[in-house]
Formats: sequence, C-alpha cells, structure tokens
Amino acid sequence: MRTIYSSPLQGFTDFRFRNAFQQFFGGIDKYIAPYIRLNGKHEIKPVNERDILPANNRSLNLIPQIITKDADEFCLVAKFIQKLGYTELNWNLGCPYPMVAKKGMGSGLLSMPEKIDEILTRVSAETNIQVSVKMRLGYESPQEIFSVLPVLEKYRLANITIHPRIGKQLYRGEVDLKAFEECLRQTSHKIFYNGDITSVRSFREMKERFPSINHWMIGRGLIADPFLPAMIKADNPLYPENRYEVINSFHDALFSSYEEALSGQGHLLMKMYSFWEFFIQSFPNSPKYLKKIKKARSISVYREVVKQIIYSETANNALHFPEQNL
Repeated sequence: MRTIYSSPLQGFTDFRFRNAFQQFFGGIDKYIAPYIRLNGKHEIKPVNERDILPANNRSLNLIPQIITKDADEFCLVAKFIQKLGYTELNWNLGCPYPMVAKKGMGSGLLSMPEKIDEILTRVSAETNIQVSVKMRLGYESPQEIFSVLPVLEKYRLANITIHPRIGKQLYRGEVDLKAFEECLRQTSHKIFYNGDITSVRSFREMKERFPSINHWMIGRGLIADPFLPAMIKADNPLYPENRYEVINSFHDALFSSYEEALSGQGHLLMKMYSFWEFFIQSFPNSPKYLKKIKKARSISVYREVVKQIIYSETANNALHFPEQNL
C-alpha cells in the first residue's frame, strides 16, 4: 500500500495549485493545506478561510494545518474548521524558517516539550478535533525529538509525519535516516515519512529501508516533478508520451487561476517565477530560460518564453520515451 500526502509549501500549494494539480496529475490521497497563523489576533484571515473553504476544494481530500505556540489559538482554529466540516487539524512543528522558529513556532517549539504537552492537554480537553503532527527532528539538535515523542505518546494522534532534518538545516544536507529509524522504535503512533523523495528510485530506496512505512509525504519534489506521485503509485518510472503537453495544459490552468486572483501583471509574473524555480527541474534542456522568465516584464513576453521551454523539451524528447530516475 502506498498512501501519498502532499506536504504543504507556504505560498505554493494553495487551493488554486491543488485543484490544477489534481485535475492534470493526481496520485495524491490527501493534501495538507498551508498553515493558518493567527499571530495573537484570534481571528481567521480571509486568505486562510478562502483556502480551506469546501467550495474551493471539491475534488480534494484536504486537511487544514495550524502553526502556533498558543492553546487558545489552537482551540479557536479547531472549532472553526469543524464548522466547515473538517475532523482533523495538522499541527506544524516542522517549519524551519528562522523568522518562525525564533518565535517558538514550527521546529522552534521542539525544544519545549512541556509547552507541547500543555497545548495538547488543552486541545484534548476543550475540543474533539483529531490532531496530527508534522515535525522535524528538532531545531538545534536531532536529539530534541526524543524528548517530544514521550509527550506525544500521551495523546491519541491521527499520525506523526517526520522530516528527518533539523530546522537549522532548512532543506540542505542529508536527511538523518538513523535518527528516523530510532524514532520508529520510540513511538507507537502511525509514522509518515517526509523528505527528499524526488524520484521513483529514491522512493524505492526509502521503502526498502523502511518497509513498515506505508504513508509518505512529498513536498518540493511534487512541484518540481508533478508526475512523481502517480508514478510512485504505479511503481513505474516511465513518463507519458504527452508529458510536456500535460505540463503545458497544467501551467495554463494554473496561470489563468492566478490571473483571476492577483492584481497587476507584476504580481502575477512574480508568482509564476516562484513556481518556475521548481518547474524548471522538469526541463533539463532549458535551465537558461529561467533567467528569461525572471526578466519578463509583460505577460506576452512571459508566454513566449514558456512556449520556448515547452517546445524545446518536446523537440528534444520526440525521438525517445523519457523515463524518471530508475
């Protein structure tokens, strides 16, 4: 069994991206929404509400996420999403970015197991929301998680997703698979694996090393290679013959969705460039075009560059059936 979740990437995997991805690629069993952050104001921002509204996620199996160090905020969001019909809330204890972690949220909370305990105690007593956790090994040290896992054992969690890096690494360096292996021995909770699954081959290697893991989460790899989840599900590293036609259709749907939502072509072009920093990895013959996308100052120029990228890759792959890393 291969159950695949989409890991949330703030600024990328909102409902517009999720809907376009589901339409053209699929392979994802559940999507985790980018986190809701209240900043002590005790009110849900319209952008967060819009992202998880059932009407905007009709074809998706979605789980909202919160990032907080405050039990009142947690309970408020839990009750809010339950009114929308959700039964599970994912708690982000993994965000590695210093501006978040230094405020004691995300991976910055992992050095405070007593605080985690206090929040879960309140949430368990005051709501009936099902809580799942997405976490790293720690922020400063991979040993931090081993003080948190005994706390988590006290509660009925839906699951725990572990990205085996520390927050200070961001996404650099190797994942610590030995530490992940030790985590499996120290918890009775259902564990999901997240981190550096970027090909069918890398998935096969992880599956061989951790045969007890049946749930996997993919984040950056999903944006860089949107065919990846379905290929993993099928255990097939071969891309479809119309690979770049599908990517082109996906891009156009995504572009149109953001064009309706964003004001001004500058804002739109900046948004699409941020996606192309990932997308370009699916176009091995076209890295030079990323600079052209960044320099595009009009939608017409941008569209012409995208056309060049798609045409270049289609032409280069016309004579063979492409495959992912075996």
